[in-house]
Amino acid sequence: MADLQISVVALVVCLAGLVWSLDNGLARTPPMGWLSWQRYRCNTDCVQYPDDCISEKLYMRMADLLVSEGYRDLGYKYVNIDDCWMSRNRSKDGSLQPDPVRFPNGIKSLANYVHLKGLKLGIYEDFGTKTCGGYPGSKFYLQQDAETFAAWGIDMVKLDGCYTDVSDMDEGYPIMGFYLNQTGRPMLYSCSWPAYIKQKDFALYQKIAKYCNIWRNYNDIGDSWDDVSGIIEYYGKDGGNFSKVAGPGNFNDPDMIILGDYGLSYDQQRVQMAMWAIMASPLLMSNNLETVKPESKALLQNRRIIAINQDPLGIQGTRIVKMNGLEIWVKPLAPKGKSIAFAFLNLNHGGGPSKVSYPLNKLGAMSPQGYNVTDGFTGKLIGTYKSKDKVTVMVNPTGIFLGVANFLGQ
Repeated sequence: MADLQISVVALVVCLAGLVWSLDNGLARTPPMGWLSWQRYRCNTDCVQYPDDCISEKLYMRMADLLVSEGYRDLGYKYVNIDDCWMSRNRSKDGSLQPDPVRFPNGIKSLANYVHLKGLKLGIYEDFGTKTCGGYPGSKFYLQQDAETFAAWGIDMVKLDGCYTDVSDMDEGYPIMGFYLNQTGRPMLYSCSWPAYIKQKDFALYQKIAKYCNIWRNYNDIGDSWDDVSGIIEYYGKDGGNFSKVAGPGNFNDPDMIILGDYGLSYDQQRVQMAMWAIMASPLLMSNNLETVKPESKALLQNRRIIAINQDPLGIQGTRIVKMNGLEIWVKPLAPKGKSIAFAFLNLNHGGGPSKVSYPLNKLGAMSPQGYNVTDGFTGKLIGTYKSKDKVTVMVNPTGIFLGVANFLGQ
């Protein structure tokens, strides 16, 4: 162990003189795709659950559905493997290897399958000695694992943070990013680094943004409204001003999209989709694409919502009002200074719809020439307003109004 610690220290010293920020040209807008964890977890029982276990068949099937159901052509390009894909042991030369029963053709074959469909393959590992599910971790194997992923044709690497000393992350996560870059293969780097740090300030987020494309900074999402609303509250508080480091190449990740699962009403599904767009969040679905209901699919494939999420400015929207269960959020859109997206969010559970009224100038729409305001879901014109005019709408309980204001001079 002493030799290993010395080698890590020597590596850090060696790299200290290099410019080794991530700078891989990826994630210029939030990545979109599908990820297995929330819906399929660590189900490795392919006897009782042949269609729901973590296996190459699952990822091939979801890749097929991303194409046949029209998701790929809207930008959902990543098919992401999460935990529990590995064999319990590394090979004799120390390399990672997939479970031979559940992935009999290997990860490279799976990557080839996905690539032929115009999609990209993501994979999961952990910075610690073991993954959260107890499989081999990357600690002390960072370079070898990065090279393995590149050889397999991987396009995104998610690095979790179980089974390690948190104090090691400050150097370890950047080192993995360096090794990924050194392979010469573009691999989007997803870090769980800040999710394990209790006290997060702006300086830490600036560092994370230098070395990671996207990063988890809060709890795992479950299939429930409490989880969705809890994440929204965390992002509303914006502790450490993490919203300010978001932009092309670097995005905060509030976790997976759970539309099409079991835990959300239709209005609550609208909330998650709209808020993930406002927050410039990765859109990584975790559901069974075979059984998504039409109304959920329509939300997931709503071109207007996707356009807000994929806006080239990459600005993360922020909360500007919180009062009596009602919230107002604003996200600038391109062209900057002329368009905004805004959300009136009703987090109250009881009663009927609530009336929300708010002037455009307080949303940041300041032009005296005025604005056309449209419904962000449907594109329907709500009205033409001067800057000081109030937009007034009714918002359902645990529901949302998403608006887009466009400068009339455009």
